[in-house]
Amino acid sequence: MVTVDVVAQGTFDVLHPGHLHYLREAASMGDRLHVIVARSQNVTHKPKPIVPDTQRREMVGALDPVDVARLGHPDDIFVPIEAIRPDLIVLGYDQHHDADGIRAALADRGIDCAVEYASPRDQSDDELLSTGDIIERILAERDD
Repeated sequence: MVTVDVVAQGTFDVLHPGHLHYLREAASMGDRLHVIVARSQNVTHKPKPIVPDTQRREMVGALDPVDVARLGHPDDIFVPIEAIRPDLIVLGYDQHHDADGIRAALADRGIDCAVEYASPRDQSDDELLSTGDIIERILAERDD
């Protein structure tokens, strides 16, 4: 029997229902879900995470859809991918990554792996599906 390994990746700072939707959907696309949690030092496209690296990895690893959670490599984001050799990488619907660039980098490293995007979660009026929105709400509520 062939096992389909799937990779999801992200910062996962201040977990919210959007993260859970992403990981559930990624897990549904294969048999084993590996999650790579970005190291704070590698987050350059948005504010640095509030929660420490190892704590974010531990929290993500405790979620039901996740089989394995690990921290990303400090210098080369493809090192964990080379170790896992996944069949599929699932990107979050709003992640800044260039899927074609990832496909090219995978091909250059001899990794035969598909790259797809997850769907967005439908948002109800009372949900916060962004770490930034959660932090803003906390600051606004605590500013009294």
